[in-house]
Amino acid sequence: MTLRHARRLGGVTAAAVAAGLLATPVPAVADTAPAVLGTEQGGDYRTVACDPTTAPLWSGRSTYGPTLNAKVTGTGARFSVRDETTGAQDPVYTGEAQAYAQKAGVKVPGLLDGHSYAWHVWALDGTQVSAPSADCHFSVDTTAPTVTVSSTDFPASGKATKYAGQKGTFVLKGVDPAPAGGKSSGIACFRYGWDYLGVGGCDATDAVRPGADGTATVDLRVVNWGSNNLVVQAIDNTGNVNPTSYSFYAPSNPNPPKTLGDVDGDGVADILVPDSQGNLQYIGVNASGTAPGSTVRAAVAPDRTSWASYQVAHRGWTDHAPSADDFFVHKPGQGYLYMYRNFDYGSFGQTWTGADRSTECVDDAGTVVACPADYASDWSKADQLVAFGPVVGDADPSLLTLENGNLWLHAGGDFAYGYQQARKLTTSGAWNGYDLIAPGPDSAGNLALWARDRATGELHAYPVTKQADGLLDFSALADPAANVVATGFTTAAYPTLGSSGDGDGDGKPDLWAVTADRHLVTFGGWSAPKDLGALR
Repeated sequence: MTLRHARRLGGVTAAAVAAGLLATPVPAVADTAPAVLGTEQGGDYRTVACDPTTAPLWSGRSTYGPTLNAKVTGTGARFSVRDETTGAQDPVYTGEAQAYAQKAGVKVPGLLDGHSYAWHVWALDGTQVSAPSADCHFSVDTTAPTVTVSSTDFPASGKATKYAGQKGTFVLKGVDPAPAGGKSSGIACFRYGWDYLGVGGCDATDAVRPGADGTATVDLRVVNWGSNNLVVQAIDNTGNVNPTSYSFYAPSNPNPPKTLGDVDGDGVADILVPDSQGNLQYIGVNASGTAPGSTVRAAVAPDRTSWASYQVAHRGWTDHAPSADDFFVHKPGQGYLYMYRNFDYGSFGQTWTGADRSTECVDDAGTVVACPADYASDWSKADQLVAFGPVVGDADPSLLTLENGNLWLHAGGDFAYGYQQARKLTTSGAWNGYDLIAPGPDSAGNLALWARDRATGELHAYPVTKQADGLLDFSALADPAANVVATGFTTAAYPTLGSSGDGDGDGKPDLWAVTADRHLVTFGGWSAPKDLGALR
C-alpha cells in the first residue's frame, strides 16, 4: 500500500513538471567578480603603503626578500614582479597565495642588489580573475655603507691640539656603494658613542644625519685622558649597518679649569635638570638656549631608570682629577646617600658609592660634642639636601640638609668614609615649608643660603659671611621668615628653583628656574628673568 502511494505521487509530480506547473530550481549566479582592495609591501621590519604619496620601499637584509601584500575579495591572489633596471617585460617572479580574511601575501627571493622592481596583483576566485592593480615599486640594497672618521683636534696620529676634558670636532664621512648598473639607498644617519653602541636607529639621541655629500660633523667632549675609542655606525636608508672604530690619544691638561659648580670640566658652572626621558642634562649657567652641553643617561641613576625623583647636589670635589664637581644624590625618605665621584668630566662611567653619615658632631666653635638626640644615624630624615659651598678648603664639598624643620651642615672630610662632621645650625624647627637654594660663594668668598617660601612665593637671601678668624657666621639662618628680597616665585609659576653660581659674569650668584611648562628661565641675581626656551 505504501509503495503504490509513493509511485502514484511520483507520477503526479513528474506530470506537473512536464506541464510547467513546477519550475526546476536554478543555482544563483554570483554577480560580483573578485577585486583588489589595496596593496602594501614590507621588508626589514617595516611596511609601507603603495600609493603616489609614499616613497618606494627599500629592501635589503631580509633573507627571503620583500613581502608583497594585497587585500582582496575572493579566494586568493596572483602576484607578478618585473625588473625595472633591466627593462625586461617578462616577470622575474610570479606566484599565487591563498587569501585569509581578505589578505594574501608572498615573499620574493633571488632579487639583485641595486635593482628596482615593479609589481602588481590580481584577485582570484575560482576561474574568475580581477583586473590587475596599479604598479607598486621597490628597490633592493643589500650592501652595507662605510664610514671614515677624522679630527684635526684629536687625530689618529696622536698629535692632538686639545686636551682630555675639552670638546673636539669629528668629521664622519659615509659612502653607500652601488653595484654596476644599479643604485644604493644612501646614508640615512650615523650613530656614535665611546667604546660601544647599544641598540638604536636614526631616531636615537646618539644619531646625526649627514648632509647631501654624506658628511656629518659632531662636537664631542673627550672624557678620558690617554687612549680613547670612538665607535661610529653608518646606517643606510635600507637599514644596513656597518660600524667602525676611531682610536686616538688625548693628553692631560696641565692647567685644567677649576670652577665650583662645573660638572663637565669646561670651566663653566652647570645647571642640572632631568629631561623628559629621565636623563640628566647639563646646561651652562651662561647658556643662551636649552641645548645641553652633555647628558648623563637615565641608566646611570641609582635606580637605573630615571634621575627625575632624586635630589642632585653638586659643588666641589674631593682630591681627584679632573677638578670637576662630584654628585651627591638622594631620594627623600631613603636612608642612603649616593656619591658619584667625577673622574671623567661628568660622564660618570664609574658606579656610585655610598656617602656615609658622620658619627661626629661639632658645636659652633668647631669643638667635638655628643650628637643631639634628634640626629639620625642615616640620611632618611633629610627632606632636602643642597651643596652649600667651600666651608673648609677651596673645593671640598659640604652639604646642608633640612631635617625635622632644622638645618644641618655636613663638612670637613671625605663623605665616602663618613669623615665629615655634622653641625646643627638652627633649633627653631621653623624651616619646613621652604625650598632651599645654595648659590655658592661670591667673588669675595662669602656664602649665602636662599630659600623660597612655598606658601607665599617670597624669596629670602641669608648672608653667611666669612669672619676675621676665617670662620663663617650662620646667625642669619636663625629666622627663616627674615631677609625677603623678592616676591612672585610661586610654586605654580616655578615648580623648580635653583642656583649654580655666577651666570652673567658680575661676580655674584644668579637664580634659575623651571616653569610649569618646562621652560628654563635664568635671572641676574633674582631679577631680570630671561626665558631660554623649552627643555627637552
